[in-house]
Amino acid sequence: MVIPAKNEENFLPKLLASLSMQDYLHSRPTKVYVADAGSTDRTVEEALSFHDRLDITIIPGGLPSVARNNGARASQSTFILFLDADIELKDPTLIRRAMRAMRGRQLHCATVNIACTSTGLRDRILYSASNLAQHLSTWLRPFGTGMFLLVDRARFEALGGFSELALFAEDYDFTRKISPLRFAIIRGEAHTSNRRFQKTGHLGMTWLFLKTMVNARNPGHFQKSHDYWTTRPEQPLTRRRYYSRG
Repeated sequence: MVIPAKNEENFLPKLLASLSMQDYLHSRPTKVYVADAGSTDRTVEEALSFHDRLDITIIPGGLPSVARNNGARASQSTFILFLDADIELKDPTLIRRAMRAMRGRQLHCATVNIACTSTGLRDRILYSASNLAQHLSTWLRPFGTGMFLLVDRARFEALGGFSELALFAEDYDFTRKISPLRFAIIRGEAHTSNRRFQKTGHLGMTWLFLKTMVNARNPGHFQKSHDYWTTRPEQPLTRRRYYSRG
C-alpha cells in the first residue's frame, strides 16, 4: 500500500484512521508506505503515530509518479494499492472486496468511484460527471484515479510503472495502457475533499480533464505541469522507468 504525501498533516490522519478500520488489514499484515516529499509540517509524525494500528514505513517521495514508484519498489506484495493522502475509505469492506475481485476476475487494475465530502452542488456534480466518464472509459480505454488504484504487480512492472517524466495525471497516463478486459470499477467510494476545485477552480479542473481525455495518446501532454502544482516536491525529475534501479 503506497501513499504519496507532502504537507498532509490535516488529511493523512483521516485516511490512516479509515485504513485501520478495514477488515482486510485486520485479517492479514499489510505494509503501508508513506512516500514523503520533504514535508515541513507534521506529516511524518502523524503517520508514525499510527504504528500501533498499521505497519507504517516512511520512504522518500517526490513528484507523485516518483513517490508511487518508490513505494512499489519497496513493496513485496502481489498487488499494490496506491492511495492519495487526502481520501477516506468509509466502507470497511472496500479493500477486501477489491482484492477478491482482482484475484477472482484476474484483473490487472481496479479502482472505485470518488465521492466528495463537500456539500457544494458544483463539487458533487463534477465528481459525478468524472465517475460517469470513468465508467464509460471501461469500454475502450480505461482510466482510473490515483486516489484509489489497485494494480497487479506483474502487469505494473511489465508496463514500466508510472512514467517519471509525468508532471501531471500520471494515474491517467498509466491506466490508459490497461486492457479494458482486465480493468474494473469496484462498487464503493473513496471520499475526498473539494480542495482540487478550490486550488484550480471548477472551470479550470473541467478544462484540464477534457484536455487530458483528448490528449490521452500524447505523452507530451503528461510531461507538462499545466500549472496544476502550486508547490512541486523538491526532487529532480529522473528519466527512468519503474524497474530501473541504476
